[in-house]
Amino acid sequence: MSKPDFEKLFQQMAQTKVGVIGDVMLDTYWWGTVDRISPEAPVPVVAVSKKEQRIGGAGNVALNIKAMGAPVTMLSVIGKDEDGDQLAALLEKEGIGASYLVQSTARITTNKIRIISRNQHMMRLDAEMSADMETADEEKLIYAIENFIAAEQPDVMILEDYNKGVLTPRVIEAVISLCKKQGIITTVDPKRKNFFSYTGVDVFKPNWKEVKEGLNILVEKISESLLKDIHVQLEDRLKHKISLITLSEKGVFYQQDADARLISTHIRNVADVSGAGDTVIAIASLVYAASRDMHLMAEVANIAGGLVCEEVGTVAINRDKLFAECCALLP
Repeated sequence: MSKPDFEKLFQQMAQTKVGVIGDVMLDTYWWGTVDRISPEAPVPVVAVSKKEQRIGGAGNVALNIKAMGAPVTMLSVIGKDEDGDQLAALLEKEGIGASYLVQSTARITTNKIRIISRNQHMMRLDAEMSADMETADEEKLIYAIENFIAAEQPDVMILEDYNKGVLTPRVIEAVISLCKKQGIITTVDPKRKNFFSYTGVDVFKPNWKEVKEGLNILVEKISESLLKDIHVQLEDRLKHKISLITLSEKGVFYQQDADARLISTHIRNVADVSGAGDTVIAIASLVYAASRDMHLMAEVANIAGGLVCEEVGTVAINRDKLFAECCALLP
């Protein structure tokens, strides 16, 4: 088997149009110092010296797509509030399409506020609504998705579920149906709540924990034969095309029909696993849409997930590093 032409692959990925649908949110950071305990209650007083807002949740998938040079649009429902305006502005600043975001008066924009002192998390405050959207908001989002597909003709749609109520069973069914009619690839990073709602998706990418919870598996030891059996169980329920299961330090497993393989992870100095799943689904979606090569998809996504684990905090993939690692590590 000849070595992949990574120059050509990365060029093709940069020309791949992507839509990301799911729970987008703000990540807010307040940094400060603690010098005393409050006289009002036995809690530390944080003197805030710096504030920063970043794109979080499904938006991190879009950031990874953008980091690879590909055009990407975020589709979601946010609140008609100041946080929603700030989030839309951040997306546009990063070059991520935000014109198909739906603002709702019935919901608030998810904002996770982290209070940090001396590089230690003191507290996290979550402003969010995790219940499923109301019917009116479902209809507005589906309409926005229809318009996006008609206007932009994307190559792949990524469904990124954080269990915050945007990806309802009705929205999921509508997206997959619309994409099938238009020949658009669908990929999904699921959560337990709607685990079996993604019927007919092309690439289903749970992690090991989500698979165990979804199928109620108690076995801890991972083997290729067990993973093949899991694929059969998933396929029986989902009628999907490809299973791509991430296994942390054990690598990734993929299967379509009888074609299956467990790919070991590459040795890394792991600093933080935050956001690795977002990177894997982003890169896997781009590679598969560009090449239709399932093995190449799994190999490159495996490297990408490992690379971002070497960084502290949630960061998008570095395109140049990924290119260099693919050339060095893949035959």
